[in-house]
Amino acid sequence: MDLGIFDHLDRREAPLDEFYESRLRLLEKYDAAGFYSYHLAEHHATPLGLAPVPGVFLAAATQRTRRIRLGPCVYCLPLYDPLRLIEEVCMLDQLSRGRFDFGVGRGIVPYEMAYFNLHHLETEEIYREALEVILHGLTTDVLDHRGPRYTYRNVPMVLRPFQQPHPPLWYGLGHTAGAEWAATNKVNVITNNTCDAATPLFERYRDVWQRKHGGAPMPKLGMSRHVVVAPTDAQAEGLARPNYAVWYANLTKLWRDFGSIPIRFARDFDEARQRGIAIAGTPGRVREEIERQIAASGCTYFVCRLMFGNMGEAEAAASIDLFTAEVMPHIVALAPPSP
Repeated sequence: MDLGIFDHLDRREAPLDEFYESRLRLLEKYDAAGFYSYHLAEHHATPLGLAPVPGVFLAAATQRTRRIRLGPCVYCLPLYDPLRLIEEVCMLDQLSRGRFDFGVGRGIVPYEMAYFNLHHLETEEIYREALEVILHGLTTDVLDHRGPRYTYRNVPMVLRPFQQPHPPLWYGLGHTAGAEWAATNKVNVITNNTCDAATPLFERYRDVWQRKHGGAPMPKLGMSRHVVVAPTDAQAEGLARPNYAVWYANLTKLWRDFGSIPIRFARDFDEARQRGIAIAGTPGRVREEIERQIAASGCTYFVCRLMFGNMGEAEAAASIDLFTAEVMPHIVALAPPSP
C-alpha cells in the first residue's frame, strides 16, 4: 500500500515567497519519509490554490527532491494550448528523471472557467480533444491534428518524455462514467468521496478493468483525506478544527462571491470527520481509521492532506513526523485489498 500527498497550496498568513519556500521544505520531508507521489491542485483567482501554474512549482520541486513522484492533480486542460502543454510535460518528466505523474481534468469550478471566457458546459468537449492531441504529441515524432477546437500541421516533436510511451495518467474520480473511462484507458484515480460513495466507483473500475485488461497489473485506486496527528486526540482536534475552517473558507470563496455554496463539501471539521473525509487524533486512532477506510472502500492508494489552512510549518512538521514514524509503517505493510 503506497501513501501519497495531496496539496492545494491554499493561502495562509505568510508572505508569498516564504509560503513557497515553506512548502518546498515540507516536500523535502515527504520525499525523505518515502511518500509515493505529491499531487498538486490547479486553481485560479482563488486563495484555494496559490500554484495556478503548477508546472512552475513542480519544476522547483524536481530540484529539491530525489525519490517522490510529482504531478498536477489535475492540469485543467481547457486552459492550455495542447502543444505548449506537451512541451511542459516533457520538460518536467526530464527534469524529474521520470518521476512525473500527469493528472488531467476539465476543472470543477465553473467560476474559474468563466474568468477565462469558458462556459462550464463546453469544457468537457474541449478537454477530450485536448487530451487526444496531447497523448498523440507525446507518443509521435510529428504532431498532426485537425479538430473542432485545435489544428496542428506537421509540428516536429523535438522534446520527448523520459517515461515511455508517456508519463502515467491520473484523474480525479467522482462518478461511474469516470471510473469506466479511467479503467478502459489504464488511468490512475483519486477520489475525495466518502467510503460509501467511493466503494461502488472502485468496484466499477475493477469490473471494467477485468473485462478490458484481464489480469494485467491495475493502476492505483486512490482516496484522499485530511489527516492530522498529535500526541493526544484533543491536540489533534485543536489543530485540525480551525485550520479546516480556513481551508473551507478558501475552498468556497468563489462560490460565496457569486451567492452560492457547494453543498457536496463538509462545512466544518466535525462534519468532515463524521463523513470520514477528515481524520485527526493520536497515531493509534489515525492508523485504526485509515485501516478501516482502506478495508471498507477497497482503495489501493491512500492520499493525505497533511498541510492545510493556516497551519504553521512547525505544527505541520510535528504532525507529519508522528504520522511517518507511527502510522505510515503500518499502512505501507498492508496487503492489497481483495478484488
